[in-house]
Amino acid sequence: MSSSSVAFAETPSAAKHDHHDHHDHSHGEHDHSESGTNADFGNNAFRQLGLYTFLIAGASLLGGWLPTRIRFSHLQFQRLLSVVGGMLLGIGVFHLFPHAVLELGVNHIDFIVTWMMGGIVMMFFLLRTFHVHHHEPPATTDLEETSLESISSEDDHDHHDSCQHDHGVGGGLSWAGMFFGLSIHTLLDGLALGASMQAEVHHATGGWLGLGVLAGIVLHKPLDSLSITTLMLNANQSPSRRVIVNLIYSLLCPLGAALFLWGVRLAGGETALVVGAGLAFSAGIFLCIALADLLPEMEFHTHNRWQLSVCLLVGIALAWGIRFLEPGHLHH
Repeated sequence: MSSSSVAFAETPSAAKHDHHDHHDHSHGEHDHSESGTNADFGNNAFRQLGLYTFLIAGASLLGGWLPTRIRFSHLQFQRLLSVVGGMLLGIGVFHLFPHAVLELGVNHIDFIVTWMMGGIVMMFFLLRTFHVHHHEPPATTDLEETSLESISSEDDHDHHDSCQHDHGVGGGLSWAGMFFGLSIHTLLDGLALGASMQAEVHHATGGWLGLGVLAGIVLHKPLDSLSITTLMLNANQSPSRRVIVNLIYSLLCPLGAALFLWGVRLAGGETALVVGAGLAFSAGIFLCIALADLLPEMEFHTHNRWQLSVCLLVGIALAWGIRFLEPGHLHH
């Protein structure tokens, strides 16, 4: 506890000191670089965020459309979930955490892991309060009568018991509660995207900012939207209302990213501290989300363990491979 307290107390001045050590012989160049970074921030980060908004919104709307058109078997859905969960796990480990260390320095590792633990704990209580991460194909609606053929009756019974709090209620409060919980969730995803983009702007990397985090969000967003839409179908909500709710939900993640980027501009000299803390916090969030998706299914899918394990490794490999699309100095 004392080491974490020391980290919190010393990090602002220490971060400034480290930054000063890197630039103490080139104040003029530093000022020029800072003005260039601000220009990139205004002209590049927000422009790319506008494009990302279309990608994220498209993924979210796709997830809302799927339950009304396509029938997934339980096993097919778990394969997809294993790939996406593995990718989120890899993004937290291979991207967000190393970027936080790069931003603040290894001397502030206690500060970094404290914020990462804060992200894990916050997401844990969000999941526990709203039960927002029990993704399932719409097995309780009339649309899904024959899609669970690959599941044994025992497996189906066990899994139904574990997810009854999500699918046993068809009223408006059920989908509204899911929407509220996932809205907080997606705003935190936006924080991760904004922190990743700002870190790469700060280090003048160029190219696509926050690519790894963006890929994880785009792949995971349809699963969240599917959860909301499934419950709205069970509650007999109209198609127009489902589209409106899904569209609102899809815009919350880019809104979270924009708020973070804007907030960093207001932070002034504390930019490195804010971005580093945001990256570490986001790493904890992604780790918790990934494990919440992956761990429960270990008990219910022993008969498909090899298929799902391969899918998990595919997702991790994708996250690892994205590292090579980023500038090399971010990972050295």
